[in-house]
Amino acid sequence: MPAKPTFLQLIRQLFWASRPVSWINTAYPFAVAYFLATNRMDAVFWVGTIFFLIPYNLLMYGINDVFDYESDLRNPRKGSVQGSILDPIWHRPTLLAAFVLPVPFVIFLVITGSWVSDLWLAFFIFTVIAYSAKGLRFKEIPFVDSVTSASHFVGPMLVGAALAGVDLRTGSVVKIAVAFALWGMASHAFGAVQDIKADRQGGLASIATAFGARDTVRFAFICYGFAGLFLLSGIWPISLAAAAVVPYMVIVGRYWNLTDEQCEKANRGWKLFMWSNIAAGALVSLIAINVYKAAHGLN
Repeated sequence: MPAKPTFLQLIRQLFWASRPVSWINTAYPFAVAYFLATNRMDAVFWVGTIFFLIPYNLLMYGINDVFDYESDLRNPRKGSVQGSILDPIWHRPTLLAAFVLPVPFVIFLVITGSWVSDLWLAFFIFTVIAYSAKGLRFKEIPFVDSVTSASHFVGPMLVGAALAGVDLRTGSVVKIAVAFALWGMASHAFGAVQDIKADRQGGLASIATAFGARDTVRFAFICYGFAGLFLLSGIWPISLAAAAVVPYMVIVGRYWNLTDEQCEKANRGWKLFMWSNIAAGALVSLIAINVYKAAHGLN
């Protein structure tokens, strides 16, 4: 590493720190929620989508990479698309970029939104920071870590709906939000299983280090099941989304009796999640298209 890193090197580091493979997971829920509710691709749509695509993810994962550096060095998963190892020379500029880049986007969304959407936006930005930042570290509080992680992904959807003026207390919105949150909790919990050894060696706590591999896997399986039930009880065709839960339950179910010593075997299942995410995203997209057509009387 040169003594004076170049600007292009910094951009490359920020790019990987923001986890580009996960960009769609936060931008898509916002875009779909806002567009379905407003039938508009206006300035709020584009600013919000871009914010949740890149700045939001850099804030989330950039902070994580800085404050998890020591444990990441011990984690065989890191240094790949599953997570970068951020050299200390990049820590200060990464934190600076992570906190500064979102500012103009947040200001615009606050000005154009309502007090309800502003509160939701502030809350979910707080959970993103609190997850990894020193002095808060929600990621090291078992169970709270899974709940907080889930909020990172259900948050953009709720902010999009709030900016569109949707009443978030309606039954269908609550069911979708709860299902999405359970889905996120399950994914986080199962993802934490593969890191049990590395986290314990690094002195980090998580839902998986606290409850062990077997119980955490079973917790994830149950959360996926309840997510499916909440979706199944929704109005048609939203109830069809329950089918997307099945592949995840099959993958997680294979590790039902996984021991702590075998925890790293869960990484194979975690990699399969990437394919399941594509299938789930395709199904949700088809449902969203049909909801849109039905709402506007299109064939």
